[in-house]
Amino acid sequence: MADTQFETVSIGNVRVHVYSSKKFKTTTLSVLIQQELARDRVTKNALLPSVLQRGTTSYPSTIDLKRQLDKMYGATLFGDVYKRGERHIMQFGMEIANEQYLKERKSLLDEGLSFFSQVLSQPVSENGGFKASFLEAEKKNLKQKIESLQDDKIRYAAQRMVEAMCEGEPFALFNHGRLEDIPAIDPKNLYTYYQEVMETAPIDFYCVGNVSVEEVVALLTKHFRTESAGNRKNIPVAPVTRSVQEVKVVIDRLNVKQGKLNMGCRTQISFQDPDYPALLMYNGILGGFPHSKLFMNVREKASLAYYASSRLESHKGLLTIQSGIEIGNYDQAVDIIKQQLEAMRNGEISDKELEQTKATLSNQFREQQDRPFDLVNFHYHSVLSGTERRLDQLLEQINQVGKEDIQKVAEKVQLDTIYFLRDQGGNQDA
Repeated sequence: MADTQFETVSIGNVRVHVYSSKKFKTTTLSVLIQQELARDRVTKNALLPSVLQRGTTSYPSTIDLKRQLDKMYGATLFGDVYKRGERHIMQFGMEIANEQYLKERKSLLDEGLSFFSQVLSQPVSENGGFKASFLEAEKKNLKQKIESLQDDKIRYAAQRMVEAMCEGEPFALFNHGRLEDIPAIDPKNLYTYYQEVMETAPIDFYCVGNVSVEEVVALLTKHFRTESAGNRKNIPVAPVTRSVQEVKVVIDRLNVKQGKLNMGCRTQISFQDPDYPALLMYNGILGGFPHSKLFMNVREKASLAYYASSRLESHKGLLTIQSGIEIGNYDQAVDIIKQQLEAMRNGEISDKELEQTKATLSNQFREQQDRPFDLVNFHYHSVLSGTERRLDQLLEQINQVGKEDIQKVAEKVQLDTIYFLRDQGGNQDA
């Protein structure tokens, strides 16, 4: 399998990663800025991407920004925040047409990088801070986003389970911040914080498309502000080993008709560990795919769940199980899920489960080769962990995983928290 790699260079103290390929007719730009996941900055981090997209010195309104995107043949721009372990990541992305496929051969990459750089480094400002009307609008939007979490019961249950499981740990924080922080954020203190982030936080710039490294570096040097002196702060990789002394059980009550049963496990394994490929296989067989044990045993055979699956957070060493069940089936569903965890520990894995999971997992990774932002995401895992994983090597490692390797992983996995979101009526116990 042809596996084009990112080529990494530094401009000042910004890392630049370029993936040169002729198979894409668009050029994808992405900037990822990492900060510690912390109570005193999580809400400011969540606000910044939306505030920065409101306007620049050259395009001082949202309408001006959109008009410029339209002029660049319908280029797209977005910004968001997410968590990776104990890191809070701001991501900005832009997609532009490659001028080689247009009748007009003007340099869209030059124009696009100029525009993208302005969004990041030349925000519209007034009185030594962000424009007050823009900030107030985005504070209102963020407040609604945080409050609306409870309307999406699947996401709400997932966040509440993490809060209970990781109480006292930074990972418990919601990636969109805290309601109580919003009123105190003003144009000047957010702008001061923004300047600190741009000067001190680790920044990774990605470009995917039919471009050359030399071309990207030359244009970035021309347009993007980099601090040539001094090092950006190093954000350490948080340890993932954590022994579970007692399983927590948390019951929440809301006006719901369908119960949400979520369970959290500590895997003791992260992206950088040698056991990571076996952990991917473990998750796939347990609940990652439609042929998995959770789906087949909890949903199909026992008819206890509307959905049942598992997913990994490999930078925190967590595996979470999520299911939607009839409220009266709580005890039975918990028992069957625990049976699947025990079956994995006992090495009860069929040849069919092993081969199906290898094939499905490998196909999933191969498909990422056709999606630029997935390529960026895969590579950024290596940046964050300090451990390079090439796709071709990972696919080979997955293919070599045996049942005994998966059982070895299963023996490390410890159930930490059982969370149940149920109705407001009935008995006080689940």
